[in-house]
Amino acid sequence: MRLRQPIIAVSTVTLLSLAACGGSGADPDPNAGDDTGAGGTTETTAGGGDTGEEKEERSGAAPDIEGAEPGGTMKVISINGLNSMDPSESYYVNTASILSGLVTRSLTQYVYNPDTKQMTLIPDLATKIPVGNEDLTEWTMELREGVKWENGDPVTPEELAYGIKRSFDRESFPEGAAYSNDYFLDGDKYKGPYKSGTKYKGIEIDGNKLTFKMSKPFPDFPYWGAFPAMGPIPLDEKINEPSKYALHPWSTGPYMFGKYTPEKALELVKNPEWDPETDPGRRQLVDSYQMEFDVPTAKIDQILLEDDPNTITYDNISATVFPKFQQEAQDRLVVGSDPCTFMWFPDYREITDINVRKALAYAYPYGDAYAAGGYIEGVTRTFGTNIMPPGIPGREEYNPLPDHDLGETDAATAKKLLEEADAVGYEIKFAFATDDPVSVDVKNAVVRGLTNAGFKASPVASTLAEISTLRADPDAPLNVRSGGWCSDWPSGGSWFPPVFETTNLDEEGLGSNYAVFSEPEVDKEIERIQTIPVEEQPAAWNALDQTIMEKYLPVFVTGYGGVAMAHGSGVQGMEDDNVFGMPTWKDMWLKP
Repeated sequence: MRLRQPIIAVSTVTLLSLAACGGSGADPDPNAGDDTGAGGTTETTAGGGDTGEEKEERSGAAPDIEGAEPGGTMKVISINGLNSMDPSESYYVNTASILSGLVTRSLTQYVYNPDTKQMTLIPDLATKIPVGNEDLTEWTMELREGVKWENGDPVTPEELAYGIKRSFDRESFPEGAAYSNDYFLDGDKYKGPYKSGTKYKGIEIDGNKLTFKMSKPFPDFPYWGAFPAMGPIPLDEKINEPSKYALHPWSTGPYMFGKYTPEKALELVKNPEWDPETDPGRRQLVDSYQMEFDVPTAKIDQILLEDDPNTITYDNISATVFPKFQQEAQDRLVVGSDPCTFMWFPDYREITDINVRKALAYAYPYGDAYAAGGYIEGVTRTFGTNIMPPGIPGREEYNPLPDHDLGETDAATAKKLLEEADAVGYEIKFAFATDDPVSVDVKNAVVRGLTNAGFKASPVASTLAEISTLRADPDAPLNVRSGGWCSDWPSGGSWFPPVFETTNLDEEGLGSNYAVFSEPEVDKEIERIQTIPVEEQPAAWNALDQTIMEKYLPVFVTGYGGVAMAHGSGVQGMEDDNVFGMPTWKDMWLKP
């Protein structure tokens, strides 16, 4: 899943995240130019990849929250703007979280379990979690009755099928996740209803029953079913035309769009046609949400510290104010994990010597870049080893550079590796944003670290509005790209196919393969793992993780993510939705 995208036009997709929620993405923090830093392991980020492994069947209305009272307007402030709000394309953690939590509905959904402090997968539009056949190449579900659009019309099986068919369209929705293309029958040929028409043999309708046919086993289908892309879309092309629909996606959830200014502000108001008896996960406790974007981090910190009671931020507060929150407002601080790994991606086409890539991993100024980026050690960044973050089933910790201590900058070893490769003075070209002081500070720290290790550092100037376009361009004057990836679900199946498989590269962009990595051995192993018994896959994904890093090292981990969000004293029920690293929208309410 792609990470939160900072104030960038829809056309400027880059590597996450999906995340996202699996997918590629730009850095979610103010220093949009570069991902930086890491911290020491703590309990707060230990379960980062455990994104909704629990499943539970539910029906009827979501259970009441003791003491919760309806009413009030919640204000949401963030430095990060929203990319496309079309459900077929909402693959960043903030857009997908806001849509699926408040506005749109899909086959399945996640709810917060206060006992485990994890997210649980439950049915949504499906009456039960979809059921697979023996080899998991066919999945069936029944559409829940009584679900309506915001105009009062009932949602039909044909509209649900149409919305899912739309998820195949990579041209109209370039930022959307490609799982339908990767797994569904003829997903590599069918281009969605706008290009290929509505006739598609991979989806069958029989009354309220829908059957989805796969081209290969897809054990994670119920998780893919929780994405906004796996929900209904009105059939009228005058309504669902992509550029228009992104400005006002029709609601099937408790809230619908009011006023919306892309990248600046979004108002959500109550959807009068939402019936709580048809929705086992959502509630309609708040009267409206007023979301403001492009708010400077320092201003967000100040507003929350001074306790504007009905205000929240889903951004991480800065390291400078974190101690004050701990001392003065611990009850208004939400600390937890997210399922994200941040990495540097040397261009595999250009930096072909693995010793040069290893030298970069030794030379990277983890601590200095972390401090410059404003991360909170052990909370919003922890040092990393594996590609997959902690919490994913089957993951076992290893160190691809056994003599490298986590978070250590070892200029001497880096320089020795460069000498052995006859590459002292090797030029490294990475992007930074000139209009973001934090990005400039990070750039300066990275330049110092690379220079001390024997590299020639040549940062490439860009802006917040253009940096994602630059990094996504395979012909850009860069040989290292920074970014991250977040789990779409608790499996390596949401990591290695989108980020490391050759087929994820296309002629127009890098997709989510920021390293431009292509190795037939890895491609074959990805395909093999997807066909073996489900219970054997976790260990196999972990082994592939280790093989990629130890044999090829196409990336190195700069840290795992975490959250430190804050809210006003009037906000209740705000916890960490660790599927997204976002607030638990479905449980939140305001004190009168």
